[in-house]
Amino acid sequence: MTVLLRENSAAVATKPISIAVCAMGGQGGGVLVSWIVSLAEQCGWIAQSTSVPGVAQRTGATIYYIEIAPADPAGRMPVLALLPTPGEVDIVLGAELMEGGRAMLRGLVTPERTTLLVSTHRSYAVEERINPGDGRIDPAPVYDAAAFAAKKVIAFDMEQVAKEARSVISAVMLGALAASNALPFPRKAFEDAIRNGGIGVKPSLAAFERGFARTTGDMPEPAHPVAVEQAVAPFSPSGVAAFDALLHAAAELPSGAATMLDAGLRRVADFQDVAYADAYLALVREFALKERAQGMPELTIEAARHIANAMAYDDVIRVADLKTRRTRFSRIAAEMGVAAGQPLSITEFMHPRVEEVLGLLPSGLALMLEKTGLGRLLMGRFLRRGWRVRTDRLRWFVLLSITAELYRLRPVSLRHKREMRHRDEWLDLTRAALEQDYDFGVEVLRCRRLVKGYSDTHARGLSKFDRVMTAVGVMVDRPLLQGKAAAWTRLLREAALKDPEGTALEAALARFQRGAMA
Repeated sequence: MTVLLRENSAAVATKPISIAVCAMGGQGGGVLVSWIVSLAEQCGWIAQSTSVPGVAQRTGATIYYIEIAPADPAGRMPVLALLPTPGEVDIVLGAELMEGGRAMLRGLVTPERTTLLVSTHRSYAVEERINPGDGRIDPAPVYDAAAFAAKKVIAFDMEQVAKEARSVISAVMLGALAASNALPFPRKAFEDAIRNGGIGVKPSLAAFERGFARTTGDMPEPAHPVAVEQAVAPFSPSGVAAFDALLHAAAELPSGAATMLDAGLRRVADFQDVAYADAYLALVREFALKERAQGMPELTIEAARHIANAMAYDDVIRVADLKTRRTRFSRIAAEMGVAAGQPLSITEFMHPRVEEVLGLLPSGLALMLEKTGLGRLLMGRFLRRGWRVRTDRLRWFVLLSITAELYRLRPVSLRHKREMRHRDEWLDLTRAALEQDYDFGVEVLRCRRLVKGYSDTHARGLSKFDRVMTAVGVMVDRPLLQGKAAAWTRLLREAALKDPEGTALEAALARFQRGAMA
């Protein structure tokens, strides 16, 4: 679009500067837009902004669009567009890497005119999170595309810079925009726009300064190691004599599995008690005795990993325990930047199913309520809708704390008995597979990866796992499949991890049935 301005009776054609901001909910995209509009207007330019909200991909990804143009000395107003036009955008700001990628897919980024400013951090989309396996999208193609799709690219972890300044990413992006020289305004005008906003001025200016410095190279990009707890050597004493005896016994198993053994023991003991951890170690030791004489102890490692996951499953008791731990409140306060003495409210959304509540009860009583339908009749009314639980309030905190203490009764509960029966059936199949082939046994152990999560997620994973185990049972019973059993098991497991609906698994099972019958 062209804006006609008139200077000294000579017509001059001037195009407005078009800016697209791609941001998600909570990133301050609207604030960034208000700063840019204020910046243009205080410099005597005409500005217009619109937004197209979205709710499907990342709980609220929004495209904001701004057009700015110099004011006409004659007072005539320009006609500005309401939406970005592919191939006609001068500046694109992506508040997350994949938002920048989507802008390129929409054609908003072109090598002839577009300056692309994008944060390289990731905020995973719903599709990535619900994938049963590793659903994360490879970011490499986005970097490759940006290199030739844009006229100029400015990319760094703006989210991390914002955290260091205890501010929001929008202020860092404004600093990067100011340093890019993509707009014809001085740095002071950008800073004045923040001051005129009147909210969070000091931290926003600090984040602006860091974003500006990172873009100009005055502040080199730091190395950000993955945040992990302080490393502790495997089998380090805990101070509990009975548990330390288990750690000492575990140290006698293959050394290559030490890290996984240590983690498994601590997880299982934390889930229930030391006696439960002792039962876990006995199972792992059984498989360690069947380990190969040389090479990586894959069997012991996979046994240590997946038996721990099977024994430390997520139930209502576990969830209540995790939500009431002091360390959790401290972690949330640190992540939110809560100052000392500042109040913090935490609201949880909980929606337990009837099956999960029945699973807490002693097995005999629970089975009676389940078979007669009384359980659903009595509890359905209260569990029909989810609850918003304030764990920072005494009433809910006490209720959840009492629920967490039910771990003492867990061994007699219906859920525990079913989980242990399921574990034993899986391990029996593993033992049978090992008698045929070492690799087959390892692959059967790895199939436990399909069972994870809580509530509906757990039910879907368990259904897939059971179907794969049925196929494993066929392989165990058919000696003709022995040479291919490990490969078939791996193929079925990977298919089950591809999508939550199980479409890939259906196709893989059909292929297996054709191959098994051939």
